[in-house]
Formats: sequence, C-alpha cells, structure tokens
Amino acid sequence: MMRSIMTLFAILLAARVAAGQSWVPPAENQRCPSKWGTGDERGSGNLMKPEQVLKAAKLIRTGEVIELGQVLDPEKMPFFPGRQLSIMTKRTNVLPQSNRRISNEEMVIGEMGQIGTQFDGFSHQGIDNGFYNCFKQDQIATRNGFSKLGIEKVGALMTRGVLIDVAALKGVEMLPDMYEITVRDLQDALKRQNLTLQAGDAIIINTGWGKLWGKDNLRYIKTDPGIGVAAAEWLAKQNPMLIGSDNWSVEVNPNPDPKISSPVHQILLAVNGIHILESLKLDELAAKRVNEFVLILEPLKLKGATGSTVAPVAIR
Repeated sequence: MMRSIMTLFAILLAARVAAGQSWVPPAENQRCPSKWGTGDERGSGNLMKPEQVLKAAKLIRTGEVIELGQVLDPEKMPFFPGRQLSIMTKRTNVLPQSNRRISNEEMVIGEMGQIGTQFDGFSHQGIDNGFYNCFKQDQIATRNGFSKLGIEKVGALMTRGVLIDVAALKGVEMLPDMYEITVRDLQDALKRQNLTLQAGDAIIINTGWGKLWGKDNLRYIKTDPGIGVAAAEWLAKQNPMLIGSDNWSVEVNPNPDPKISSPVHQILLAVNGIHILESLKLDELAAKRVNEFVLILEPLKLKGATGSTVAPVAIR
C-alpha cells in the first residue's frame, strides 16, 4: 500500500514539474500552406499509400483480431456535455405472405461524429477562424456540414500501430487525474518496449483511463491524463498518420496552463494536419502486451462532418 502511494506521489510531482509550459498558436504564415500543399484536405492521410499497407501487413503473425472500439450503449456510455445518442427500434408485425417474414430496423438520433470511440477530422477544432491549411470557418461552414475538410475525405486507413504504454511504464493500472505525459515518458516507454516510431505510424497511448468507461462516467469526462504541449509537438515531428488514446481528449485536461484550452487539438489538427483518435478500448491490447500491430479503421462517410464514431481493430 505504501509503495503504491509513493508511486502515485512521484507521478503527481513529475506532473507539477512539467506544468510550467505555455503555448501560443503559430501565425498563419508559419503553418500555411501545409507540407502537403495549398488546398490539401487530407493532411496525414496522405501517408496512406499502397506501400504503407504492404509494410504493415508484414506485421501480421497470428491473425488475432483485437477490437479497439467501445460499445455505443446510450444507457451506459459517457457523453461529453451536450452530446447525445438514442436508439429507437422500429418493428413490423408478421407480414401476410406465406413465409411469414418479420422485419426490424432502428432510428438513431445523436452526434455520430463526436460520440464513443471517435475520429477527429480537421474541421473539428481550429485556431481563431482557421482550420488545417488555413481553410476559413466562415467560408466552409454551412448549415448542413463543411464544404471542405469533411470526414468523408479521410477514407480507409491501414498502417503500423504502436502502443506506447505509459501506465505500464509508471507501474500503475491508470495514470492519475490530470497527469501530463511528457516527452521523456514517451521515450522511456518506447525504450522499455524496444520500439522506435516510424513515419506513417498510428501512435496509440495507453493511460489506463479507459477503465472508467461505463463505470465512473463522471470522472471519465471531468478530467483526464494525457499528452501535453511538448509531447504533442515531439510526436508531430515523428510524422504519424494519427495519434490516439484511451481517454476522451488524448491530451491532458484541463491544461496545466489555465490560460489555454485544449492546445494539443490545435497542434495536431490545425497546425500539423494529424488526425486524433479518442476513447479507444485498450485494456486487451495492453494486457496482452501487443505493442506493435496493424491498425485498421475507416470513418463513416458523413459528408461535411467534423468527425466520426469508429470501431478500429488491431491485428497481430
């Protein structure tokens, strides 16, 4: 018991040390046009090429498939304030033909772009009036979605996935509330797992926060441990296809600097054009120590949407 308390104290102390940084969004002429060129809407999705798929496929050894998506259960899942999901079953009686067929379907009402395990598109978060590649909100936002940067532009993704298990590095099942994951944490975890990052990777960070899903939803959405500004900027330099985690925002929330709000979303989405994958189910992946795998997902083809609920899988 005492050892666990000391471990937790050490983690919290490290978080306080890391909390002194602040961040100012770069000017438009520093972030635009993106490295993919003026008018590009795919950002890191441009790394999705046939050679990337073939390279990832070589990682499959056993064929085991591990599901990484949380179940969309309106009665049990956590919701960020203001978001909702309801499912109403529509049934028919036995039809009059001789084969006595019955039929069922459902009406789904909710924010399909930003609930459950979700994939953030580039129109989800921005800087002032601008998004990735300096597309302007007042020019692309319509009543029925975005004319540019819609989630339908992403398509299917298949790439090497790397689990960075920060919770295991710290010797805990779950990182403390508001713990800021540092560059050193990421580097130490990778070294511990004998892995290096490669361009086009899906970088997945295990905090253990997903253990709260459906059990303590209020705590799950109130705060979370996650990467800070320095860690986000370091990860962006590794040129990943996406960055995901088992918490609701990937980044530490609230930010240690009370003057800024969710800067990691701006760093990844708006500045670097890197997609974010939130609320992953990582317990099985972490328990089996599957630190390198193939990640496959595709957002829903919701034209003009800011994101999509997804059900990714890991294959090893």
